[in-house]
Amino acid sequence: MLLPDQLIIRPACDEDVPFIVAFSAAMAMETEARELDPARLRNGTLALLASPVHGFFMVAELSRPDRRLIGQLMITFEWSDWRNAAFWWIQSVYVDPAWRRQGVFRQMHDTVIRNARANPAVCGVRLYVERTNRVAKTVYDRVGLSTSGYEVYESDFTLSKTSNPHRR
Repeated sequence: MLLPDQLIIRPACDEDVPFIVAFSAAMAMETEARELDPARLRNGTLALLASPVHGFFMVAELSRPDRRLIGQLMITFEWSDWRNAAFWWIQSVYVDPAWRRQGVFRQMHDTVIRNARANPAVCGVRLYVERTNRVAKTVYDRVGLSTSGYEVYESDFTLSKTSNPHRR
């Protein structure tokens, strides 16, 4: 188990882009067997870093000896008219396999919760998980997340679950 002083949880910066892109591609392959377009993924990562109105990335970095990135997550925003505030959505969670089960996600999650609670414009934190990803669900249960009672529906115009010869 990594101690808090062994890990730095911080907002991502431009120098982190190669790691974020690699981690996001690995996460998509591992959780959904999707091979993402590297250029689109890099451009999407850069776009979020350049537009904090849409969200931000957080990274987990070893504090010593090599200050290497070992985890990431992305936060995006959803406005709630009922609450007059925004939910922070945790997305694109990835921890390097060599560092799993050592408290990396827990420390990242704790940082997100602490920052969200301190921000009066935030009304809560949400997360979605692939229905069959039992390992992730167990981790999320352990850090105190619970199912919301909502199911997510989508019309994805870029990545579809089934092959469509008419899509570009």
